[in-house]
Amino acid sequence: MQRLTTRSLLDVIGELFSDEISIAVTTTSEYIYYRPSIRIDLKIRPGDSIKEETLASKALVMEQKVSEFIPRNVFGIPYHGMAVPFYDGAHLGGCVLAIYPALTEGKSVITVKTSDGWKPIPFEKVQYIEVEDRRTNVISQELNGVHRLTLQDFEYMLPRESFIRCHRSFIVNVNQIEHIYPDTHSTFMLAMRNGDQIPVSQSYSSYFRKLLGF
Repeated sequence: MQRLTTRSLLDVIGELFSDEISIAVTTTSEYIYYRPSIRIDLKIRPGDSIKEETLASKALVMEQKVSEFIPRNVFGIPYHGMAVPFYDGAHLGGCVLAIYPALTEGKSVITVKTSDGWKPIPFEKVQYIEVEDRRTNVISQELNGVHRLTLQDFEYMLPRESFIRCHRSFIVNVNQIEHIYPDTHSTFMLAMRNGDQIPVSQSYSSYFRKLLGF
């Protein structure tokens, strides 16, 4: 049986993803594989060095999964994406990226479904977003509503400087946190300005602390 080359294997894996998603693989210093999608092409070539402020650079520096929006000034094209580092034994080997078109560029509101229509909520007024019973609820200072997007979709859409995933069921607006309390097993409980309490799970606690700097 003929052995697959690394590129052939990556091409096959790429076929599992949507035509809207570009796939890239890096070492710690350069790109070694890139498959553009129909919807977005960052014009990356194998051998290109990794620029600062790109998703790959952030994942490699932080040595953890990163998902966020990258503005137009980095590649000339705004994009959302996720980068996951991988290791060669005990050493950081590089990362794998999934790159999505920036369908939400320029938006500053979340438009939710209410009982009598739809209501746009400015980002700064959103307290948190939760998933409950397979429904995404947006909780704000003035009203609550339902949205069709998943939490993962919101991770790509919302500005990272304000919104952080703290639990598999919650994304919080850090500007709406009143107090952070220690909880059991190295976790935390967030007291929001509207009086609600949101848990920070153990799997997100280290990431949460690093982003908030405490």
